[in-house]
Order: sequence, then structure tokens, then C-alpha cells
Amino acid sequence: MKFTLSWLHEHLETTASVDEIAETLTDLGLEVEEVVNPLEKLRGFTLGKVTSAEQHPDADRLRVCMVATDEGEKQIICGAPNAREGITVVVCKPGDYVPGIDTTLSVGKIRGVESFGMMASEKELELSDEHDGIIELPSGNVGDSFADWLAANRPDTVDPMIEIAITPNRQDALGVEGIARDLAARGLGTLKTKEIKPVKGSFPSPINVSIDDDTLDGAPFFAGRVIKGVKNGPSPAWLQARLKAIGLRPISALVDITNFFTYDRNRPLHVFDADKVQGDLRVHRAAGGEQIMALDDKEYTFEDGMMVISDDRAPESIAGVMGGAESGCTDETVNVFLESAYWDPITIAHTGRKLKINS
Repeated sequence: MKFTLSWLHEHLETTASVDEIAETLTDLGLEVEEVVNPLEKLRGFTLGKVTSAEQHPDADRLRVCMVATDEGEKQIICGAPNAREGITVVVCKPGDYVPGIDTTLSVGKIRGVESFGMMASEKELELSDEHDGIIELPSGNVGDSFADWLAANRPDTVDPMIEIAITPNRQDALGVEGIARDLAARGLGTLKTKEIKPVKGSFPSPINVSIDDDTLDGAPFFAGRVIKGVKNGPSPAWLQARLKAIGLRPISALVDITNFFTYDRNRPLHVFDADKVQGDLRVHRAAGGEQIMALDDKEYTFEDGMMVISDDRAPESIAGVMGGAESGCTDETVNVFLESAYWDPITIAHTGRKLKINS
């Protein structure tokens, strides 16, 4: 289970340091496997200001830049299209290790002209996938620590990440809220309570759900709601940053929202494209031999007794494990069926192992 410090702070009022939190978690039986502080790999980088940017004498796409740094003015060759006089940049000096390109810099010659370091892009510092140009900062002074600038201006990009090992008896700690509750009970802070106001439905659901009698032991509770008129696309930057911080790849707003609540409240959700569901949904046991193309673009064959969600046409989900591609959401999705169900953990763990899916 992974979470970030700022994420924890949304559920826990505390002034405890990352080290204090990690020590308390281990004492509670939630062994801390890793603490990653993104600031550590950025400590050596400082701010600079481009004082001039001239055309390289032997390369059309390169500029010879003079950059004011905390060690005086330095000559840096740069090929970024936005390299120009007057901008505040992030300077990587000879001897600095640049994580995004896995390189320790040295003084070098580029097309016959010496270069004393580089001006970094976000991708080169592993802040994002942006690599079309070097970082331009709206504020900051020459020689300032870039790590300190990020902590003050873009804290979401340098949020410490904590990873804990979860034993089978601690399913409550598979959500940030549950972890916060445990820490509050130990006296490390105060649990924040958030009022959740119910949203009354405005139309009957066009999709009904039934659970076969022989499946109730594995699926005792199933809730769903049709939501019309959604607009899918990229999720907000803060949500993408939060998912990336715990190792998840942002996909789209609909998918990212469900992943967020899975980790935030320990409430796994799944969204079907409602317009792709044929008829109603039925939760049942597989007879064995049924197949589904899942969201990971792999085909799986059900064994006898595995739990399935099917519509009137075919299986649409490996219940509690992974949805099907046929009813998956795309950028064109406008109506969704949101599933929130309780699946027997042992049953779905068995299915996941059998099908070799770790979701």
C-alpha cells in the first residue's frame, strides 16, 4: 500500500514528521517497506538566469547561453526551443547527477563549443513527461535551491511517498483513511471527518442488477448508479500527480477517479460505459469455459465457480478483479454505470491467482 504525506494530511491533522509517521506505522504492525522523498534527488540543483542566448556558430538548433549561477556566469549550450534571454531556469552543474537521463554531468564540448552543465527540463528531473523545453520558473533568485522552490510553490511534485506491507488481517489499512484512523488512535494526530451528502437520483436506472442465489456468499452487497452526461478526458493535474506518486499511470478522468477512491477510502469502484451494456447485469458463478477480453487487452478463460458480471450478451467483468474491454470507458463515453460492491476477499484473491492477475 502506497500513499503520500499530503494525502495522509487530508485525513489526519498532525505535525508529525515522515520519520515519526513511519516509526509509528511499524509499531502498529504496518511495516514500512520504503520511504521515498523526491526532494533528495533534487537537492543539488539551483536556479539560474539566462543573461544572453546567441546562435551556435556551427549548429542551427543550438544556442550558446550565458547563465548567471551561484558560482558566477557560466556558458551552457542548449537545444531547447524556449532557451532565451531573461528566463529563470534550473541549472545542473558538472558533477551533478541528472536522474531522468541517468547521467553525471561533466564539462564537454558540443559542436566545438564548451558547455559547463545544462538547463533541465521536467522530464530530465523526473517531475513529469514534459520534455519540449527547459523549465521556466515564474519566480526565484539566482542560487536559490530548486528543491526549496518546489516545496514552496509546487509541493505536489515533491510529496514524500510511504509504502507499507499489508498482512491479510489488516485489510482496513488498504486505504489512506484507514491508515489515518489507526495513527489517530495511537495519538499521532486527530482524524478528520468529512461529511458525505447523499445525492438523490433523478431518474430510474435503465440497468438493473441481479445476484444469483449461489453467488450471494461471494457477493453479498452490490450497489450501482447510472450517471448521465459525463465528459471523459484527462484528469486534473493534481489527481494525475497523486496517482503517479504511488506508481499508478493516469488513464482518464473516469478511471483515475475510481482508482483514487480505491486508495483513498478502500472502496474499489468500477465504471462501465452504460451505452455498451446490453440489457441488465447479472452477478453469477461461471460454468467454466466462458471468455472475456479484459481491460489489460488480454483474454481470460473462466474456470467453474469463478464470479462473473454478465450482461444479456456476454461476460462484462471478472467480478472484483478487472473489468472487460467491451464495456470499458473511452474518451467518447457520456453515460456510465458506477459499480460499488463487496466481494468476498478470499474468493476474488483465488480468482486473481488462478488467472494470474494482480489488480
